[in-house]
Amino acid sequence: MYGIDKNGYYGRFGGAFIPELLQHHVTALAQAFRQLTAQPSFTDQYQQLLQDYVGRPSPLTYAARLSEKYNARIFLKREDLNHTGSHKINNAIGQALLAKAMGKTRIIAETGAGQHGVATATVCALLNLDCVVYMGATDIARQAANVARMSMLGAEVVSVHSGSSTLKDATNEAIRDWINHPDDTYYMIGSVVGSHPYPEIVAHFQSVISAEIRSQLQAVTGSPAPDYVIACVGGGSNAAGAFFHFIDEPQVKLVGAEAAGKGINTPDHAATIAKGSAGIIHGSHTLLMQDADGQIIEPYSISAGLDYPGIGPFHAHLNENGRAQYLPVTDQQALEAALELTRLEGIIPALETAHALATLPLLYFQHCPTVVICLSGRGDKDMPVYTHFLNTQTIAHDC
Repeated sequence: MYGIDKNGYYGRFGGAFIPELLQHHVTALAQAFRQLTAQPSFTDQYQQLLQDYVGRPSPLTYAARLSEKYNARIFLKREDLNHTGSHKINNAIGQALLAKAMGKTRIIAETGAGQHGVATATVCALLNLDCVVYMGATDIARQAANVARMSMLGAEVVSVHSGSSTLKDATNEAIRDWINHPDDTYYMIGSVVGSHPYPEIVAHFQSVISAEIRSQLQAVTGSPAPDYVIACVGGGSNAAGAFFHFIDEPQVKLVGAEAAGKGINTPDHAATIAKGSAGIIHGSHTLLMQDADGQIIEPYSISAGLDYPGIGPFHAHLNENGRAQYLPVTDQQALEAALELTRLEGIIPALETAHALATLPLLYFQHCPTVVICLSGRGDKDMPVYTHFLNTQTIAHDC
């Protein structure tokens, strides 16, 4: 009911709407993905790198003071403690191994907050692959630390100045590059977006998150299934990974947090599910922000990783059939939630993750449910934004 069909559709969302020049390459990628992931040697290599290089399994941390405040047993799935600082490395390693096995020598990627770009540059350095990362000029300015990390790792970072100079525009340029260099180049998409088979590939490699949650919760609570799983949603990769192994368990409530920016009733937001409609973006039929003529509406979010005008077809389908709930969270709510976690638990989250944390006061928990929040990334990269927030707010000393 919730899975992908043979044509790459989740319900009515998905598919591969791509130039004819890329059809052969996409078909070859789908075949390679299925063949390689069925081979124990490939899976063993992937799992070994997750363990020895990434540092998995990532901890499941009980947040005692946060739990007390919200009348729940709240656990944080610590993807921020992975090598490179986010969940993005899970997918980057998997796709880099695919690219090597397919004989590709050059990797291209798009990035918004820079975490996927850093992860891609990291695995390219590890596996001796050329790396080009497309990044919007706006995001380059607000994520300077990650740009420096990519450059140090040997990646060429290409600044994109079209459109709003953010993730959408970086993706457009990466696709143009792929069209011009399909034979030696592998396009490493960082989220559950784009043409089939990318949403399936990314969800597969990120599903390690929910697999670990199940085993860790079993050990700690005696049950593998929480009452809630919460994650932020831009394109939706960390949420897809956190939801994956709970999809067919209706007693587990799945909650996604999308970027409401300055408010969903203003022009400045990236709340695709709340305000979007069905259409095609970057090779996939899904929900996106568009006007009456089908032109994409430029998104806005304080968080570069959520500043995207579409949503993965996986999430569009879960929303349409009611399996998951998606809540809009404003910039201000996210900033306040980030400060709250920092003051209560001593963990500085990424701005993306802060949106997930901001759903806690919106859910009105009763009967002390077990809640798992995917802490998708750490906040080092967002310190300039946090510092500005602290300098312009009246902050209480005790949360």
